[in-house]
Amino acid sequence: MADVALQGGAVVASKQTDRSQVLRRLQVHDAAFRGLTRAAAIAVLLILGGIIVSLIHGSWPALRTFGFSFFVTESWNPVTNRFGAVAPVYGTIVTSLIAMLIAVPVGLFIAMFLTELCPMWLRRPVGIAIELLAGIPSIIYGIWGLFVFAPFLQQHVQPAIIAAFGNIPVLSSLFAGPPYGIGILTAGLILAIMVLPFITSISRDVFEAVPAVLKEASYGLGCTTWEVMRHVVLPYTRVGVIGAVMLALGRALGETMAVTFVIGNAHRVAPSLFAPGTTISATIANEFTEAVGDLYTSSLIALGLILFVITFIVLAAARYMLLRLDARTGS
Repeated sequence: MADVALQGGAVVASKQTDRSQVLRRLQVHDAAFRGLTRAAAIAVLLILGGIIVSLIHGSWPALRTFGFSFFVTESWNPVTNRFGAVAPVYGTIVTSLIAMLIAVPVGLFIAMFLTELCPMWLRRPVGIAIELLAGIPSIIYGIWGLFVFAPFLQQHVQPAIIAAFGNIPVLSSLFAGPPYGIGILTAGLILAIMVLPFITSISRDVFEAVPAVLKEASYGLGCTTWEVMRHVVLPYTRVGVIGAVMLALGRALGETMAVTFVIGNAHRVAPSLFAPGTTISATIANEFTEAVGDLYTSSLIALGLILFVITFIVLAAARYMLLRLDARTGS
């Protein structure tokens, strides 16, 4: 009996030892996982801080030389070392606004069609086509825009718009000038095509995540499809939709090659959307390899800093909008 008791005690002690070892191993794994995740988060902050410091350091000679006039001057002359950021900033903002004004409603309507109205046999081909648009390289969009889309606009679209709005006071200036084909409007349209898949794909995914009981209850009350999408689906998925729009806007603000092909690369601000222009990304891509002198290079880096600030302001505004929406919903 004593031997049996000793054996039983040894077994219990062995099990307790094994359990303590397992717990110790799990604690080590958990500590390692916590350390890795913290290191990843800190690495992101360090990289972002390094980018900001590098941009400020690289742009400081230009900002010190030109001061505030760098932000309000249109002139960009490498020969005389006179640089101003107005034309690239203007082109960046206007082309992005044109792209979002077209892509946001079209993308949302396509997502609504795919989730609520599209037949099952057509849903997959349309979805695959949209995803393929997102995978096309930007250089392909630029080549297609320069050799196919811009000539089409020059021959058929822009002359008709000029003739239609020629006698209307504001629109006559907005759509004035010879039909070059390339220009601010063409770049905005190309950007709209490029960002459309991002808005559509993400919006479709968040629309499909809406609980079916909410939509069925709305249809049971007699709501139309538009009323269900407007009053049920969009409020429920507003965070995802705004995220899709912000992602598309970030892509539009920073797009380089496609815009470089079709915008005309002219450092001037013209009231007409048909006139050639430039953007921050196009200016940096075109001139950085040819920049001679510290002031020229610093001016290009300063443009990159301005683009970074614009993107930060856009993201901050989107975050503030989401906070306001959450507060309104909570109240």
